[in-house]
Amino acid sequence: MHICVLNNPKKVGAFMKGEYSVSLKKIINEIGLKEYYMPSDPENLLVYSKSIDRPGLQLIGHLEYFDDTQIVVLGMTEYSYLKCLSPEERLKHLEPILSRRPPAVIIARDIEPSQTLLDCAKKYEVPILTTTDDTSALTAALVSFLNVELAPRITRHGVLVEVYGEGCLLIGNSGVGKSETAIELIKRGHRLIADDAVEIKRVSKKSLVGSSPDNIRHFIEVRGIGIINARRIFGMGAVKMSEKIDMVINMELWDSTKVYDRMGMDNEYMEILGIEVPVVTIPVKPGRNLAIIIEVAAMNQRQKKMGYNGARELLQNLGMDISPDDIGKKKIETNW
Repeated sequence: MHICVLNNPKKVGAFMKGEYSVSLKKIINEIGLKEYYMPSDPENLLVYSKSIDRPGLQLIGHLEYFDDTQIVVLGMTEYSYLKCLSPEERLKHLEPILSRRPPAVIIARDIEPSQTLLDCAKKYEVPILTTTDDTSALTAALVSFLNVELAPRITRHGVLVEVYGEGCLLIGNSGVGKSETAIELIKRGHRLIADDAVEIKRVSKKSLVGSSPDNIRHFIEVRGIGIINARRIFGMGAVKMSEKIDMVINMELWDSTKVYDRMGMDNEYMEILGIEVPVVTIPVKPGRNLAIIIEVAAMNQRQKKMGYNGARELLQNLGMDISPDDIGKKKIETNW
């Protein structure tokens, strides 16, 4: 367990609110940064903001909207401006920014930090990192990584598998056969992402990404057999670290009193972290090959995303005038 001492009011507020964080060490390893000056162990230095700051107006003293929880990126534009200044003027422009102790300063294009910047960073214990990437490439990689690492998330009971490139989240009551179905899908050439517990992150306004908690990754519980390691039994090609969630497969025991959808005209969905995800409810009873049904569901969902609906074409062939507006949309409430 890492103990983080925060002396910045904004950072203390973020920490107390329980927002997610990522260590500076992980950012360094992921982006491929070089440590030029590091005041302490980067594993204990935490970043809370998904945004980054390229100081423009801040370099001339306009700090009203400067967010000191953001990583500061300096590129050729900023450095060419600072280079025109005397060391005294350079310090006058840099100190108001570094005195607020941002998580780190990253310098693009492998530019050598000036002595003024280095002295100011040491005074306020702000890490200085460098990279050979240009500013645009650095910014894109950094924002993309932070959006995933600091995304809102929940952990839910279920199984996440990749079927024909579609991320299928299998949900249902315990014992309905989710893990057994996942094993059958693995044997048919598909890949496991998570079993039992799925960590779901909202990485954008439209995208959810699922993964497994580190301590149970690649393990599957099979009743009657016990715990197995899918990676060791089926090989590296049978597993994957993470996958976008494209659809939810709701597996429930067959209820003879319930009327199940036989046409597929209605688009059912459920909300996960505020994002609507298509849902297919599959009744489970002896004799049904669930793996094949899920394969067909995944391929059918892909066709729907591309604008084709088989049920609509059939009804049109039967002489019924069906327009896209006639296809209903229904929110599904589950006890998941």
